[in-house]
Amino acid sequence: MTAAHPTDGIRVLHSLRPPDGTTRYVDQMIATAPPEVSVRTFSWPRALVGSYDVFQLHWPESLVRHPTRLGSAVKRFLTRMLLLRLWATRTPLVRTAHNLAPHEAGDPGERRLLAALDRRTAHWIALNPTTELPPGAASSVILHGHYRDRFGRHDGPPVPGRVLQFGMIRPYKGVDRLIDTFTALDRPDLSLRIVGKPIDDAMRREVETRAARDARVTLSLSFVPDDTLAREVCAAELVVLPYRELHNSGVALVALSLDRPVLMPRTPSSEALRGEAGTEWVLLFDGDLTAQALEAAVDRAAATVRSGGSPDLRGRDWDTVGRRHADVYRRVLSRTRS
Repeated sequence: MTAAHPTDGIRVLHSLRPPDGTTRYVDQMIATAPPEVSVRTFSWPRALVGSYDVFQLHWPESLVRHPTRLGSAVKRFLTRMLLLRLWATRTPLVRTAHNLAPHEAGDPGERRLLAALDRRTAHWIALNPTTELPPGAASSVILHGHYRDRFGRHDGPPVPGRVLQFGMIRPYKGVDRLIDTFTALDRPDLSLRIVGKPIDDAMRREVETRAARDARVTLSLSFVPDDTLAREVCAAELVVLPYRELHNSGVALVALSLDRPVLMPRTPSSEALRGEAGTEWVLLFDGDLTAQALEAAVDRAAATVRSGGSPDLRGRDWDTVGRRHADVYRRVLSRTRS
């Protein structure tokens, strides 16, 4: 297969599974691709023998990881075959840097394979201006799009004092610490809602055990469809991200798109988001989240929600995101042909 001429239609294979009814990055990449870009979602047969002009890589560890040792070995072999195919066909690899590093560290074999994918990358896309990329690498900053169009029909009054944490529950997200911090508050007018699927049974048991100590904490430990998620967010006055590490956050953008303030750890990327969206919408904490910081944020967020305003997300419309991706594809294809 030869690469398409930059002015022709561009076939882009993303390392993302098809939409499944929940809010995922792939939905927006498909919905807002300009007419000249044909988006294809991932399968191994398509990646190895299908026709496409650009391969766009997201969360590279997902290519090589599997719950079983045999499954991991198979996926690593397939990833090596994919690298060979990209080299043999001169197909450019565009990498979206969602995180600075995988949330859970891999073994040396995985790290070597991920490094090979890094070396093969023709162009990096950073989702915020603070992302550190390999020195000298070709790159662009394309902000993560908002979700206002997706959730625009949703609205509703919040439950006074409701605090929400939602999304996949993984160790680095600090849900256990959030529950402990919340239960230390002597505020019967506050409540904490946890919505999301734990990564494993041990994580589920830990969350359930901690939540059982305080009747103000309620759980919905499963994936939820978009309509349900939007209702949960609208019912809250504050969305908390008690993460141990944070670089990009779709959770924060969902909350802000629904006009709900977020409380996040102070990092270069959260500082940038605060400067963009507004100081009343992005509240920051330093170090470990304390009960005092959480209480102050809840009270401040309640006042912000009552004001009826909206955060400034003008630079994140998905039409702009789609056009800027198309520009990147044209550039890498032009370099491939030169």
